[in-house]
This record gives sequence, structure tokens and C-alpha cells, in this order.
Amino acid sequence: MKKLVILIFLSVGFFASNVCAERTDESTVLPNIIYILADDLGYGDLSCYGQKKFQTPNIDALAEKGMTFTQHYSGSTVCAPSRCSLLTGLHQGYAAVRGNLERPPEGQMPMLKGTYTMAEHLKKAGYRTGIFGKWGLGYPGSTSDPLNVGFDRFYGYNCQYMAHSYYPAWLWSDTERDFLWGNVGSFHKDYAPDFIHKETLDFIRENKDRPFFVYYALVQPHADMIAPEEYMNKYRGKYLPESSYDGGYYCAQPEGHAAFVAMVDIMDTYVGEVMVELETLGIAQHTLVIFASDNGAHSTGGHDAAYFNSTGGFRGKKRDLYEGGVRVPMIATWPGKIKAGSESDHISAFWDFLPTVAEIVKVPLTVKTDGISILPTLLDQPGQQRHDNLYWEFHARGGRVALRKGKWKAVRYNVTQDPDSTLELYDLSTDPTESRNLAGLYPEVVAEMDAIIRKSRTPSPHPEFNFPSLKK
Repeated sequence: MKKLVILIFLSVGFFASNVCAERTDESTVLPNIIYILADDLGYGDLSCYGQKKFQTPNIDALAEKGMTFTQHYSGSTVCAPSRCSLLTGLHQGYAAVRGNLERPPEGQMPMLKGTYTMAEHLKKAGYRTGIFGKWGLGYPGSTSDPLNVGFDRFYGYNCQYMAHSYYPAWLWSDTERDFLWGNVGSFHKDYAPDFIHKETLDFIRENKDRPFFVYYALVQPHADMIAPEEYMNKYRGKYLPESSYDGGYYCAQPEGHAAFVAMVDIMDTYVGEVMVELETLGIAQHTLVIFASDNGAHSTGGHDAAYFNSTGGFRGKKRDLYEGGVRVPMIATWPGKIKAGSESDHISAFWDFLPTVAEIVKVPLTVKTDGISILPTLLDQPGQQRHDNLYWEFHARGGRVALRKGKWKAVRYNVTQDPDSTLELYDLSTDPTESRNLAGLYPEVVAEMDAIIRKSRTPSPHPEFNFPSLKK
């Protein structure tokens, strides 16, 4: 009798554990999170965002399976500060890194010791975290070396200046240099993005049985404008007359049009291979994938942004604070959660991603951010909060600040020379290309926007990222 009771007890326990396991699988499983960040890809550089001269089928497939955002903004108009906003949830008025500054011999200005990042937050929730590609947020061994701010694995370029070369002498594998011997001397045999891509897929395979976070920071289509011959041969002679660049800061490129399309093709292929890997491993259903760009389109090294309408018709480009410099494509897919083929005009920015992740993994944030979770928008649920305003600043080219508040966009240039320079005002609801400055017609709106701009920043701990004082 005693044995029978024990047997019944064990059977009930086994059944209950299976029920709990099923509930965990269906309702409380933590999703894998993959954030794919293109480098200098413009709003109009994807066929799902209107590109007419070439196709991006794998990224388009993401849009077909998920949600496309039409009013999403990068953290900044250049690389390092934009990535800082993405990882910390802070806009450029509060983030430590507010520009691209080198720290020779290799690396950029670091974030401050103790900076809290998305990777650290996900580790609290039990995630394995990896960054693959371009870092640009702290030189090797610094306070914000990737392994010092929450990442378990790093493979790629520590220094974004070195990432201008697609055939570098080395990449970083955690804290060690991984030498690419095919690039010694004048040889260009080891295409670094392929090595980074392989490590990304390996990390996904190695962690398929546990929740993981992949920050895949692609280097395409940033200049140098160069691609392996197998890709260049696909597009030679198809985009005439060609755009040429004689060299200087970047490598010479007589076929800039073909090179740009080839680079985007490679990027699109990588995205497709990531998605195929998720399906092969049987984890696609439990993976949130987000694709975006770090800032607007560039026009360097032979890339002709006008030829491809890379800005999607918006004014400005990389290094501008007009829409063409900061409005970027963003696509999110999460099978069974995000409605396939949906589109959102919700106004969002890079600093929203950390609060969104915190809500997804149900681990409350213990630090202040400037972001708002966009999970209700992703899941098509009520209760989506909205930003009162979005703020940017840029410390090169004379200094620039910008603010969006509802339909209004305010832009001020030449801040370093004149901290009280004229504030431009645009109504994005009727003039998304920012072609009509309405400052003279709406002085009360100008005054309101100006007051918000003056309250939207604190001094940076790095003096290089501070403007002269504005008049009160």
C-alpha cells in the first residue's frame, strides 16, 4: 500500500511538472533577442522602404513577417554616440559619449565606469550576451570595453576607425587579437565581415538551448566602398554612369554605385542566413529580431546617396540633424507576437530599446533612462505611452541641436560659434522634407521649443562634448 501511494505521488508529480513545463514553453519562456544594426544605411536604402534601383529580399522578408516603423529615430547622426544611446537608454543630452573621438592607438572615448547597459540588464534575466561587429565605445581594456559592460562574448572591431577597412590586420576575440594573416602587407584576402558573421552564427548555435542576446553591429555599407569580387561582378556595369572616388581618407573606388549595391547585398545575405539558422535550430518562434541603422545615409568614399535616393527624400544625411540624418528604418519580427505585415507610425528612438527589453524580460530597471517601452506597439496592445519630445545634439561641424515635439521639429546649427543662433522650425505633418522654415510664423512655438532644448541636457563629463553656455 505504501509503495502504491508513493507511485501515485510520483506520477502526479511527474504530470504536474510536465504541465508546468508546457506552460513555461508557451507563456513564460524568455525570448531570444537579436538586434541587427546596419552602419550608415539610409531610410531609403531598403526596397521595403522604397528603394527602386535594387532589392533587399531578406530584409524585406522581415518586414513581411513583422512590423515596419516609419517614424523611428537613431540615437545620433554618427556612429559612437548613436550606439551609446542604444545601449544605455539615454539621449544625447545625458549620455556620456556624444561624438566620435579617437583614443590612439586604437579605440574611442569610453563610457564612464559603472555605465549600465542593455547587456547587463539582460544578464540579470539570465541571458547569454554577445556583441559581434563594430563596437566604437571604449578602447581595449577601458572601462567600457565590451566585456566590462555586460557582454559575455565579443568578436569584431573594437575601434570604429579601424572598421573603415574591410580587410584589417586583426579583429578582437574577447580581449585577444585575432590576426587575419591573409591581410598582411598589401594582401586583401580575409574579408573581415565574413569572420564576424561566422562567429555570430556560432554564438547562436552554442546558446540555442538558453535565452541569448545578440547585438550584431554590421559594418556595411559604411565606407570604405569595397566588396569581394564575387559580389562586385554581380553589379558591374548596371548602374551607369558610375560614381568614382580617387582615394584619400578612404580607398579609391572607380565603381562606387556597384560597390554600394554589393555591400548592401552582402548585408542582406547575412540577415537571411541568421533567419535561416533560427529556423534550422527550431528557435525562430521564440526569437525577437530587430533591424535598424545607426544613422542616416552617408556620401563618402564614392557612394552617391542622391543617385540611390538613400535618404528616402528627407533633407540632410549623416552628420545632419534634419530627418535624413536621424530618421532610420526599423523592422521588428517576433512570430506569434508581432503581427505580420504591420506598420507603425509611432514616434520612437534608440533610447526606447532598453525599457522595451526590460518589460519583455520582466526585470524592472533600477536606473533612469530617457526611453519608453514600445512593447504595446509591438504587440498591438493598448496603453502605449508617447514621448513628450525627442532631443539630439552633435558636436562637430559647428555644433548642432534638434528637438521633435509632436508634429514640430526644431533645428539649430552653428551652436559652437553662436549658442543662440537662429532656431529653425518645421511642421513634419505637412512638410516631412523640412523645406519650409515656419519660425517667423509661429514665434510662440519657437519659444517653447527653445526652452525645452535648453533644459534637455546636462554637461558631459567629457569636456569635448560641451557647447558654450546658452543665454537664459
